Amino acid sequence: MVRPIAIAYGRALRSQFSSRMLLLSVVPLLLSLALWGSLLYAGMQPLYDWLQDTFRDYGLFETSGSILSTLGLGFLKTLVVPLVAMLVLLPLMIITSLLFIGVGAMPAIARHVSRVQFPGLERKEGGSFLGSLGVNLSGIVVFALLWIVTLPLYALAPLALVVQAVLWGWLTARVMSYDALSIHASLEERRIIVAGRRRQLLLIGTISGLLGALPGVAWIGGALFSVVLFPVLAVLSIWLYLIIFIFTGLWFQYYCLQALADLRAAQASKEPA
Repeated sequence: MVRPIAIAYGRALRSQFSSRMLLLSVVPLLLSLALWGSLLYAGMQPLYDWLQDTFRDYGLFETSGSILSTLGLGFLKTLVVPLVAMLVLLPLMIITSLLFIGVGAMPAIARHVSRVQFPGLERKEGGSFLGSLGVNLSGIVVFALLWIVTLPLYALAPLALVVQAVLWGWLTARVMSYDALSIHASLEERRIIVAGRRRQLLLIGTISGLLGALPGVAWIGGALFSVVLFPVLAVLSIWLYLIIFIFTGLWFQYYCLQALADLRAAQASKEPA
């Protein structure tokens, strides 16, 4: 079952670099920049101050310094507060990027894939905006909680990369499979595809998760050399997240609609003439 995943990947890659898909990142990017520019301008220093006070009041500088020294990362002691701030903000950036893509890009992605690859596929409207919103919000809440719980793993970068990829894989498989099938599939068809192709959907999500982990790692890694570059790295990370989300949306869309077309063909072949 790897071949359909590879075919959908190739189709998504070709579509990703079309002018239409690249332009789709502009509106979500502007929304993200407006939101995060305002939040970082107004809230970054208060967040630093609060973290400094919290670390000082609860003796966390000594605790974190001891842990980092044990791991051979003692040189990070002076950067522990900025790094914690970035790790707190990172999932929020991912979440807002996902929401902006869902609102500003996914409908256009669905229309594009349907028109280009599946013009004859019947629309059964098995999903809804409220259903998509519910799936998005419930998935995001679980994602955010698990992210917070796994923050200490960032002391071990390779393990953090794997954990983030798995979290991303679960979230994207849950959210984007719903959005990809909501227009064309009936409720029953969507359930059959999600249940029957759970591993394949999770694989697509996890591979996308590895790509999605790179902006965060680059952001935090770059900040180790210059905290002053934090705003620039934040903007670059947001844009990379948006591009990766659009590619992931295309990949899920191509794969899921092909799965739907195959399901209907199989069901039609079983019907008596």
